[in-house]
Amino acid sequence: MLRLSGLEPFVLTPDIPFVNVGERTNVTGSARFRKLITNRDYAAALDVARDQVENGAQIIDVNMDEGLIDSRQAMIDFLNLIAAEPDIARVPIMIDSSKWEVIEAGLKCVQGKPVVNSISLKEGEAAFIEQATLCLAYGAAVVVMAFDENGQADTLERKIEICARAYRVLTEKVGFPPEDIIFDPNVFAVATGIEEHDNYGVDFIEATRWIRQNLPHAHVSGGVSNLSFSFRGNEPVREAMHAVFLYHAIQAGMDMGIVNAGQLAVYDQIDPDLRDACEDVVLNRTPAKGTPTENLLDIAERYRGTGREEKQRDLAWRDWPVEKRLEHALVNGLTEFVDEDTEAARQAADRPLDVIEGPLMAGMNVVGDLFGAGKMFLPQVVKSARVMKQAVAVLLPYMEAEKDGGREAAGRVLMATVKGDVHDIGKNIVGVVLACNNYEIIDLGVMVPPQKILEEAKAHDVDVIGLSGLITPSLDEMVHLAAEMERVGFDIPLLIGGATTSKVHTAVKIAPQYQRSQAIYVTDASRAVGVVSALLSQTRRDGYIAEIRTEYDEVAARHEAAERAKQRLPLAAARANAMQIDWTGYHVPAPQFIGPRPVEDWDLAEIARYIDWTPFFQTWELKGVYPRILEHETYGAAAKSLFADAQAMLERIIDEGWFVPRAVVGFWPANREGDDIRLFADTARSATLNRLHTLRQQTSKRGDRPNLALADFVAPPGVEDYVGGFVVTTGPEEIAIAEKFEAAGDDYSAIMVKALADRFAEAMAEMLHQRVRRDFWGYAPKEAFAPADLIGEPYRGIRPAPGYPAQPDHTEKTTLFQLLEAEKHTGVSLTDSMAMWPGASVSGLYIGHPEAYYFGVAKVERDQVEDYAARKGMEIAEVERWLAPVLNYRPGKSPAMAAE
Repeated sequence: MLRLSGLEPFVLTPDIPFVNVGERTNVTGSARFRKLITNRDYAAALDVARDQVENGAQIIDVNMDEGLIDSRQAMIDFLNLIAAEPDIARVPIMIDSSKWEVIEAGLKCVQGKPVVNSISLKEGEAAFIEQATLCLAYGAAVVVMAFDENGQADTLERKIEICARAYRVLTEKVGFPPEDIIFDPNVFAVATGIEEHDNYGVDFIEATRWIRQNLPHAHVSGGVSNLSFSFRGNEPVREAMHAVFLYHAIQAGMDMGIVNAGQLAVYDQIDPDLRDACEDVVLNRTPAKGTPTENLLDIAERYRGTGREEKQRDLAWRDWPVEKRLEHALVNGLTEFVDEDTEAARQAADRPLDVIEGPLMAGMNVVGDLFGAGKMFLPQVVKSARVMKQAVAVLLPYMEAEKDGGREAAGRVLMATVKGDVHDIGKNIVGVVLACNNYEIIDLGVMVPPQKILEEAKAHDVDVIGLSGLITPSLDEMVHLAAEMERVGFDIPLLIGGATTSKVHTAVKIAPQYQRSQAIYVTDASRAVGVVSALLSQTRRDGYIAEIRTEYDEVAARHEAAERAKQRLPLAAARANAMQIDWTGYHVPAPQFIGPRPVEDWDLAEIARYIDWTPFFQTWELKGVYPRILEHETYGAAAKSLFADAQAMLERIIDEGWFVPRAVVGFWPANREGDDIRLFADTARSATLNRLHTLRQQTSKRGDRPNLALADFVAPPGVEDYVGGFVVTTGPEEIAIAEKFEAAGDDYSAIMVKALADRFAEAMAEMLHQRVRRDFWGYAPKEAFAPADLIGEPYRGIRPAPGYPAQPDHTEKTTLFQLLEAEKHTGVSLTDSMAMWPGASVSGLYIGHPEAYYFGVAKVERDQVEDYAARKGMEIAEVERWLAPVLNYRPGKSPAMAAE
């Protein structure tokens, strides 16, 4: 049997069915404990440990793995303090870390016989044997994670395979006592809405049963709180889930677990409805109605701490004729009664298709008219589309039974986000609006190469191609695709949209490449229907295209004239007019650390306080500044409704932990070197680590205004200065959640979750910048701005990003990502076009000089491009490709020819 000890012995006999391992002295599992350790408030941290013991924890788990503290030293300090507290030290300690040096430091401090949590096969057998041998030498029991060279075990088969292998190695090669082996077969979150997760509870329970039957004397443990991560914020439901899970897992042989000993519900005292719903989820049983997750979500609302009172509703419209009820539901985006009303309409109709072509299309026509008249707004239209999809889903089985092909579409539109770009919110909104107006949409998704776009357009015989892109390299992809359409003989309209696109760029760069038909810039979703309708109209098409061509010719001519009128300086003259900062006596404190560090202590509720809501409304094409937009004379009501929906989803995101934020921040000693920023490997500045290349404005300035480059804001050699960098991401979780909504026909929620993910990423960037100023770099330690104050950027310092106006070269992201080891720390990667994936990610630099401010480089001349290419060690043609949007000449031509 397992024998452990603190100041007192602890023997796991058959009379002890389950050992509570207290989880609250773990910085990764307790935000309160993490803050106490970060602030070195060890007296209060000891109280947390004491509370765990008093609440029944027979072992306490101590974990100090936090990116911005010295985990090894924190472990030593805390364990030494525990040793002087007999009421805590009487129980055994579980030394918990993912870093072996931290574990070994703890083993040298702890009294009695502890437990090491954890070792595994993830780094191979040799490392596993070495660590197990040391644990044996120190006299510790071990928790063995179901983790090998191929990753964590997430299925029953993998759990069995890894645990059996580890047991053989420990008992046969190391000579480890089997009773001192504790397996953790990985407790993962259930009820996430992702089908692959539904059996996680069952897999753990069955793996436990197999281990206890097949690996003699071994024990089973697990981090129970992981199970209920989806219901974070709803403690009654979490406690019920834990109790139900433990009831079945203990029966299967689980004999210890990391739990909050003070928050465990009694199985028999759980409300029967809640208990049954939890069992359906944990055991992956099919309830009488819906899915286990949906059922538990419904029941969970009764137990939410704040509660929700159902609003009194005016249901007088329920007495209207069914056609008017469907119209009302469509206009108001109401899904509650749509199934029964659609069924009633079907029974009254000759054919199910008649319901679509009759009351449903009539209702959508009302929606279209209201939208066109400015009496409905984009969020409401997307809600209407959700109602329409739900109604069609009711009718579809009957239509298939009758072999009806469905109504003829008004046209077929292929849509795609171009190669290298990952952003699709705007494209999806346009697709929904067009679908509401009876256009068939073929959406190819994101990062679509040109060949696939052309192949799919031919295969589906589409009437229109729509391209979307957010980053500036996407503009080149659009130009290339237009040229390819011309080359292979396409003659269908090409729609252009996205944040970086414009009428000028379309007229000057894209349209000239595609003369067989017309490339047309679409401002926003509200214009898409009118544009497509005109392009596909036999009577209007030719005249409409002729008008567009005339307009674009004029736009191009005006642009060319305006560019010629702008005076630009040679690079040498622009450098002579650089910003002159007096660096005499300048001092900035050194950051807390040099190099990159991950930032993992993110709280979704705290991030939400930093959200700037104005861009959120712009995503939905509601222009205005928050909160004034909520009182706007024309669309205030729509904005309020949208905001209420956003707040409801925001609450779920926070409570259920939909997103898993990740970030990395780094700092380096730095000095200006010409127009570049030289980064050093250490504070002695003895070796160059890398260089950040910047571009300089060449537009002739009036008065004493300088020609800026970002390097101007960094100190020259001889003055100590630093530059920082960061990458933050909401994480990839939004993608699976959005796809689930889309699969259910709920485009409104799919777009909403993506829009909120973007807001979270931007809020993280703002929040992290504040921590940099106050703490990590600490040049403004007394800054006291509230989150709402930060929107106006009243603080010192800037965070410019590659690809934006102050440095339009996206390839500088590669240097930033290398310096930060960004993919390793955050999972964010760069596409071929330098877009960040996942899309809800933000990156940039930190420059701390008080005179630093944002600016735009604008157009640059050939002399600077040649100089810049030489500094970067790149071919001029490659640099021109990335800087195409800001070139003031046509590549391949001399400056003299370009001026003609």
